[in-house]
Amino acid sequence: MGKELRQTIKKITSHHLKKNKSQVFGQNLTGVGWVAGTLPKLFEKDGVIELPMADVAGCGIVTGSALMGKRPIYIIRYQGYNWFNCIFIVNYACKSKAIWKIPCPIWIRGIASEGNIGPVAGSAHISQFYKMPGIKIFSPINSKEYLLTYKKFLRDDDVYYISEHRKTYSNIKIGKNIYYKKPQITLVLNSITRNLSKDILQYFKKHKKIEIGVINIFKLKPFILTKKEKEMLKNTQKKIIICDNDYADGLPSILASKINVMTNCKIEIMGLPNKTAGHHTKKDVLPPNSLEIIKKIKKILL
Repeated sequence: MGKELRQTIKKITSHHLKKNKSQVFGQNLTGVGWVAGTLPKLFEKDGVIELPMADVAGCGIVTGSALMGKRPIYIIRYQGYNWFNCIFIVNYACKSKAIWKIPCPIWIRGIASEGNIGPVAGSAHISQFYKMPGIKIFSPINSKEYLLTYKKFLRDDDVYYISEHRKTYSNIKIGKNIYYKKPQITLVLNSITRNLSKDILQYFKKHKKIEIGVINIFKLKPFILTKKEKEMLKNTQKKIIICDNDYADGLPSILASKINVMTNCKIEIMGLPNKTAGHHTKKDVLPPNSLEIIKKIKKILL
């Protein structure tokens, strides 16, 4: 039995602090469940630094730590707070190597929540700095992917943004890619929507003639696909559907433009609707669920 993702993150963090003499920065780290159980119970003497509730200032402190060679971990408890917490990251840390030949590597954990968190804190917010040079973005949702990305970071000297999702912390295994030579539909799943592939494929299992390919992505910037994945996208017959927990006009549209050069197939996006979320469930803005994706596929094929 493999480890839950939260256990792997906790182990990596402990190792990073103790062996590399590094630091972890963030707000409310040692309370409120120790960041959903992903942070080891260590304190300031161990390198766990509690930042004040001044979001804009925190990223400047973390950038200073990185310039001192600490390779710090920066935890942004709600990914919607990227807007406040990444000012010095994108305007200093990401540019330092290019301008002054001084690398400023930071491991940023931006945690996305899916629902009931209001108009500011919810959902995934990567697209606003995706275009900025000097930053690499990944969205691992299982232990294998997370560890692979962390090892890559240790060999690199760029800023890494890790897009995490609270509902994936209990993940042990996640569905693999499903390949067909010429699928009718290819699902490109990112972030929390990757947890839906099993239910979607199970529903269409009774339809023997329906071939639905599935590509799970987590290497977002640079956007990397294997040769086999590119080939399936190229040969998709009806539509490619990109699913994400970002607004449809955000990261999914960026990825759609990258995929568009590989295929003549039509691309459809299922992301967040373009409206402001409320706190009540009926007024929330949520990523597509399995029933909505199934309905979309049926509309195309059946």
